[in-house]
Parts: sequence; C-alpha cells; structure tokens
Amino acid sequence: MIRAFIFDLDGVLVQTEKLKARAYDLAVQEILGTNKPDDRAGKAYAEVIGASREETSRHVMEKLGLEKHLRELMPQYGAAQPWDALTAIRYRIYDKMVADPQILRDNQWPFNVAILKMARQMGCVTALTTLSKRRDVNHVVESLDIGGLLDAVLTAEDINRGKPDPEIYLKAAQVLSVKPIECLVLEDSVNGITAAMRAGMNVVAMATPFTNAAIHAKGLVKEAWTIHHPEDVIDIVKRRIVDINRQESGD
Repeated sequence: MIRAFIFDLDGVLVQTEKLKARAYDLAVQEILGTNKPDDRAGKAYAEVIGASREETSRHVMEKLGLEKHLRELMPQYGAAQPWDALTAIRYRIYDKMVADPQILRDNQWPFNVAILKMARQMGCVTALTTLSKRRDVNHVVESLDIGGLLDAVLTAEDINRGKPDPEIYLKAAQVLSVKPIECLVLEDSVNGITAAMRAGMNVVAMATPFTNAAIHAKGLVKEAWTIHHPEDVIDIVKRRIVDINRQESGD
C-alpha cells in the first residue's frame, strides 16, 4: 500500500535543470571570454544531473578543460579548488536568473504539482528530496506556493552521501514514519532513480529532455515506470499504484 509520495525537485516539480544548464553555458562563456554562451557546458551538466555540486562542477570543468582558467579565478572567488570557482560563477548567474519568482512559476511542471495535490487527497504523506541547497529549495517552494503540500523537505545539508546513494530516500522514509516499500518516488535523473530503487522504493521515472537518453542508456526503463510526456503523469501514477496494490494482494 502506498502511504507516501516523495518528489525530487529539479526536473520533476520545476524545470530548474533547464535553467541550471543555461547558467553553466553563461558561466563558461564568461570564463573563456567568448562572444556567445557555450552549450557544451549545459550538455556536460546534463550527463551528471542529480549528482552533488562538486561532482557536477568537476565534470563540467574536466569535460571542457577549464581547470587552468579556473585556477586563475580562485582568489577572486575565495575558492579552495578550481571546481569551486566554477560553482561560484554558476551560482551567481543562476541566482540572478531565478530571483524573480515568476521565472520559477513559468517553469514548473503543472502535472507534477497536481500529483502533489492528489497525494494529499489520498491521505498520503509527502516529502521533497533534493541535493540543492536549502536556501535555493526554500525559494522554489515559496515561489510555487507548495509548502502546505509537503510534510518534509530534505536537502543537501541533511545528508552525508548524495544520490545515487540511497541515504536521502531512506532518511525521508524515516522522517515520514513509513517503510521504503510504502513510498512512491517521482525522479528524473539516473542518479535519483538509482538512489530510490536502492532504497527499495517504487519509482516513476520522468524522462525529461535532459535525462531521457541517460535513463534509456542505463536500462532503467526496465525497472521503473517511465513517463515521456508530462501530461501522462497522473494516469501512469494511478496505474502504478493499482499495480503495486494488486501485487501486494497476490492478484
């Protein structure tokens, strides 16, 4: 029996992945002094969506050969490592981009927010699990006005190990006082889907334009119900719940 719904944030409730990819494009343009955004950065970011800030910035830095440039910028940003300078530049650009709550509202996934409301109507508890920083998460939650639909919010500051480690999902189940098998998770990244499955939870995978190729490449569609069109999410989630309940009853 499903007693809890757990949502990822970036790419599931709001299309912040698109905005973060753009911020990386603009950051690399600034670092290299080119005359247009460098879309190689956004593509590199898409390869590791769902990973920690350090893993993401390291990957973009190494993929684009930015370490030398970033070492020169470390003093300016008070960075201890080259990747940290990239993170600082990307955050400055991203923070300015989403300072207007309307930008976030314009980029929300309305069908997934509807699932949040459906969970409440079903009497289920809900949680948000994300590797974003708490201040960023609070800004998104307030902008979308969904705080009243969430029983718990877990962020990067609440865990020691990021996705694909299952820690954040196991902690969410503990906070919600439910068993992992009683949780239905909506995730969009390979790392997030893997983390939820390792936690022993039921997963619905959101194959967004940023994560679709990676989800299929990893064969995760065989183990998680996958949604390719946002408008299908309510129907597939309902079918997933019926399927879970049927399995439990032995039908």
